[in-house]
Amino acid sequence: MSSQQAPRPGFPTTRLRRLRYHPAVRELVGETRLSPANLIQPLFVRPGERVRAEISAMPGNYQFSPDLLAEEVGRAGELGLGGVILFGIPAEKDETGSDAISDTGILAEAIRAAKRAAPDTLLITDLCFCEYTSHGHCGPIGEATGRTDVDNDATLKLLAEQAVVHARAGADVVAPSGMMDGMVGAIRRGLDGAGFSHVPIISYAAKYASAFYGPFREAAESAPQFGDRRGYQMDPAAAAGQAMREIELDLAEGADIVMVKPALAYLDIIRDARQRFPGVPLAAYSVSGEYSMIKAAAQRGWIDERAIVLESLTAIRRAGAGIILTYWAKEVARWLA
Repeated sequence: MSSQQAPRPGFPTTRLRRLRYHPAVRELVGETRLSPANLIQPLFVRPGERVRAEISAMPGNYQFSPDLLAEEVGRAGELGLGGVILFGIPAEKDETGSDAISDTGILAEAIRAAKRAAPDTLLITDLCFCEYTSHGHCGPIGEATGRTDVDNDATLKLLAEQAVVHARAGADVVAPSGMMDGMVGAIRRGLDGAGFSHVPIISYAAKYASAFYGPFREAAESAPQFGDRRGYQMDPAAAAGQAMREIELDLAEGADIVMVKPALAYLDIIRDARQRFPGVPLAAYSVSGEYSMIKAAAQRGWIDERAIVLESLTAIRRAGAGIILTYWAKEVARWLA
């Protein structure tokens, strides 16, 4: 230690419990805040009227028909949420997911219904094909790599078409989630060419091939019919630097906001992204597996659901995410109120 550096005082001069002894002091020095305005509620929409089908693996979440979905979007706005993100489940699926690029498809219909009911609520749409294809993968299948897998470049054109369909129906933001190379650039060109240069892109830039997605596949009816998605989603064992490269590439292609998914198991990636890209809005998705595990344990009386949820979301915020997609968004807004 340099002779000019004074030793730091320790106990009993320094007592960090002074900052904890009084609730008002804890509130005063707390720097990580949760706000409904930073939370996004995922919602699932399917064809029909007055449909509200509970998702068994995700208690408290439902597949809604467009009319009831519109009511849910309105409630999200009333609660002060930052917005909602929509996932569509079509009446019929095919090899290419054609419903996803149709102006009369389920999500286009849902967007229009939601905008009529709640024009001021931010409407984000998921751009992908796994919910729409008969095989459950995120684009048309090919064998260019020598393996049966999603044809990356053929998918780009379809993603651009899907983005334009959503924007034309009234989507405020689009969020590509398929982890295709070049997807952000293709979508940006498609939107700009169709007169939607104002529509932002939230890129699922660092999305891992995670076991935490299981309940979502029931919710979106999107389980792969063969194989898995490890050929395009990131390997959980990959170096953190690979995630930073993915984010950097998406930003170069025109992403306005980037996302890390899942959240809790990847707090290190969220922290690295915040430090590497300090001026970029950063989102994190607290995924279905995180939700369902906490719900199940709470139903058994093993944990305090509210306390665990608020602690988990605070940790995600503290790691650096300014935006959190969470299935608890509406409940948290009520708790915070």
